[in-house]
Amino acid sequence: MLKFNPLLKCPVWGGERIAPYKGLVTSERQIGESWELSGLAGNESIVAEGPDCGLTLRELLVREGEKLVGKANYARFGEEFPLLVKFIDAREDLSIQVHPNDQLARERHACSGKSELWYVVRADEGACLRVGFNRPVTPEEYEKAVEEHRIVELMAEYPIAPGDLFYLPAGRIHTIGAGSMVVEIQQPSNITYRIYDYGRAGVDGKPRELHTELAREAIDYTYLEDYQTHYTPRKDEAVQLARNEYFTTTLFDLSRPQILDLDWLDSFVVLVCTVGEGTLTDDKGCTISIRQGETVLLPAEAKCLQMTPKGEQLKLLTAWIEG
Repeated sequence: MLKFNPLLKCPVWGGERIAPYKGLVTSERQIGESWELSGLAGNESIVAEGPDCGLTLRELLVREGEKLVGKANYARFGEEFPLLVKFIDAREDLSIQVHPNDQLARERHACSGKSELWYVVRADEGACLRVGFNRPVTPEEYEKAVEEHRIVELMAEYPIAPGDLFYLPAGRIHTIGAGSMVVEIQQPSNITYRIYDYGRAGVDGKPRELHTELAREAIDYTYLEDYQTHYTPRKDEAVQLARNEYFTTTLFDLSRPQILDLDWLDSFVVLVCTVGEGTLTDDKGCTISIRQGETVLLPAEAKCLQMTPKGEQLKLLTAWIEG
């Protein structure tokens, strides 16, 4: 089992909650993102402790191959780690944006698209997420709304609370609102088309680049009455949140030890702790601690995992890729 050093990002909209939530001592301020697990070039996670301390995720993958990610994933993704996991804390509204699907991303950028999932960790009073359109919209209406600075008026708005969930397939217009803190699990892509940014300047004092035309073809204009992903919370058992070709995500809200049987699964497992603390013990008897704000990578060769809360509650998000 592996822990990695978080990669802290400080965009103009970043907040001040990530460091105390994770128990980090840092001089960084306005931390908007903590990249928990990343194999992207230039943003590679580095092992934080143990015999592999100092190695990058890519170096581990090159060395371990299918033992780390699973046979099917290694055949499918090679030496590219197939997920990116983040905490995001928004002091201000993020830009309105969209991500291209796999086909468009490969044509334009020679990389994968970006479908993602948001799990709300904290929410200030009045915080919201904006996801999808609030009525049927045509590409022409989209362009006119952007030109007239009223694209926000066309978006569906959701007041949020901890535990709320949204799956965002590539092509769905979206933004994270001020006062929101989420876990984001996504395809390993950093391609974002920024549609509207409220006239805000970047850290360099200049207006941030917009990608209105690129976004026009990337947006999926399909209208839905509800874009939120709904589930029924349950104590001390697995609750499936999302299952698709990019990742399967499950929530465990534990008050007592539980065994996760992995003998059937040909994949690594990512575990993100959102509440509480506890220990994880694999089938080889290796034990590692985990607390709120930490992420652990369990290699594919593990056959089972015991998750043990310390105290009355341990909430874990798990993510893997089924071959």
